[in-house]
Amino acid sequence: MNPTSTGVPRRRRAGWLAVTVSATAIALLAAPYLTLDPDTFLEDQRATYQAHLPALVLHIGGAVTALLLGPWQFLPRLRTRLPALHRWTGRVYLPAAAATGVGGLLLVPVGLYPPLAPAGFAVLAVLTLVSTVTAFAVIRRGEVARHRIWMVRSYALIFTGVTFRLWLIVLTGAGVSFQLAYVTGAWSGWVLNLLVAERLVARLRREG
Repeated sequence: MNPTSTGVPRRRRAGWLAVTVSATAIALLAAPYLTLDPDTFLEDQRATYQAHLPALVLHIGGAVTALLLGPWQFLPRLRTRLPALHRWTGRVYLPAAAATGVGGLLLVPVGLYPPLAPAGFAVLAVLTLVSTVTAFAVIRRGEVARHRIWMVRSYALIFTGVTFRLWLIVLTGAGVSFQLAYVTGAWSGWVLNLLVAERLVARLRREG
């Protein structure tokens, strides 16, 4: 047996598991925001969030749902053995991803550390909406291959919820100020994810 042929699937399974576990963990950490208890909010943004609860619920509720459902959309066995379940989870994921983008845009004008951090999150929100709407549009036309590509990009942007928090943990743990970590993370979180996504897209295109 060729070890190379078995190594790739193992790496893919390990990668999928790492994404799923980390996305689930962050979703569970963010979910308490939906209780609307001010004590769960970021201290520097507590008053702002209380004044913009509808936008916060859209953003957090959509992000939590999309983070949890996204990894399951990429399981080949789910698509082939349970296509109806795949379609229904997709029908929940797509509006959830759109909701977090809309909520994010509504929160941009009152974002922390303007103008750089809100600008980064604004670009993230727009790209999330564009990739998610495009994924929906192409599958409506029956373009399955293009749908998968745009879903990879959409979930890579949604996964910024994970990479952004990891960025904060690593940088503040290294002695970087919270403000600098936050501002740089507002850009690096989704840029790094998109770079990884484009590598996955290139592989999907090679595999046909």
